[in-house]
Amino acid sequence: MSNAIAITSEAANRYASALLGLAEETKSLKVIEKDLRSLKAMFTTSADLVEMAASPVISDANKAKAMLALATKAKFSKLTKNFIGTVADNGRSGELPSMIVAFEQMLAERRGTESALVTSAKKLTAAQVKSISANLKKSLGHSVTLETAVDPELLGGFAVKIGSRYYDATLKTKLEGLKLAMKEA
Repeated sequence: MSNAIAITSEAANRYASALLGLAEETKSLKVIEKDLRSLKAMFTTSADLVEMAASPVISDANKAKAMLALATKAKFSKLTKNFIGTVADNGRSGELPSMIVAFEQMLAERRGTESALVTSAKKLTAAQVKSISANLKKSLGHSVTLETAVDPELLGGFAVKIGSRYYDATLKTKLEGLKLAMKEA
């Protein structure tokens, strides 16, 4: 899964909704949220994991074994393991990243917050993240959960994606705009 926010399918939304309901019912929402955040990070950092989960060559049973071994090593809760096993058994391992995104979106909606992806050229400091979060809360009128990503190609500045809205204050975009303006002159 790339740093971009995934587009969720109807199936991903159904699985995420079922997991959210079970997590609330069993009063294990914080644990499930933490587990899924860790699993999302694994998908983000491991191209091999993404490839294995989506591979049509690997059987669903083998995907389930691999995913459950990963979940056990990561010390995920029983509910998270059961969820991953069910997803894998149903041949939907490749959709786990979009299920996680759907879960996060549903949870944010229930909490009255919004998720935002902040991409910057360099890793942001805690103070910068806090400042961006405060400014977004002030301009949007509600809390925002920030996820950060680093893309050195941006050269400087940052871009924020909130739902379908995209705010770009990167040096790369400014330079491209200047280059275009110079060509037209």
